[in-house]
Amino acid sequence: MDQLLNFNTLIELLLGVSLSAASGFRVFVPLLTLSAAAVLGHANLPTDFDWIESPQALAVFAIASVLEVGGYYIPWFDHLLDVVATPAAILAGTIVTASLAPDLNPVAQWTLALVAGGGAAGITKSLTNLLRATSTATSGGLANPIVATVELVVAIALSILAITLPVVAILVVITFLGFAIAKLWRFFSRFRTPQSTPENLS
Repeated sequence: MDQLLNFNTLIELLLGVSLSAASGFRVFVPLLTLSAAAVLGHANLPTDFDWIESPQALAVFAIASVLEVGGYYIPWFDHLLDVVATPAAILAGTIVTASLAPDLNPVAQWTLALVAGGGAAGITKSLTNLLRATSTATSGGLANPIVATVELVVAIALSILAITLPVVAILVVITFLGFAIAKLWRFFSRFRTPQSTPENLS
């Protein structure tokens, strides 16, 4: 029984982290997916998170998803959305993971949620911000709708995959996060000041 409980807890955590990573592509799409899954009985949420599976929350997430998706197709407004969406994605990722880790004590629950869920969402969002900035710099923003569409498709696909096949979803997330960290590391390393060496000083 304990082994079954631990296995179920692991699956729920994989589901939570996968949905959190999807929050980096679109903040409200994973929340909408989780809410719909809970309403349909495909996700079990603890009492503290009953509000997620309420009809009111489902409606709010649906409206917010439509507004967020539409906002990314408005020139220049997409960059303003990125500024707001970055902390929002981390918050959403933290909440999603916390809601799917009911068998942990509160300290472990929220620590894991912030580090794993918020971290996955933050890394994903940082990469999408970088891609949008690169798209704007190279195309004058003309390619941004394409970037927005790809982000939306990935957010939907990853959210559905997390609900239906969480083990496969986490493998996809781990692969993507590894790629994202490598990309971000290379990008920011370009701005590091090189250390002085005898060759540089001569």
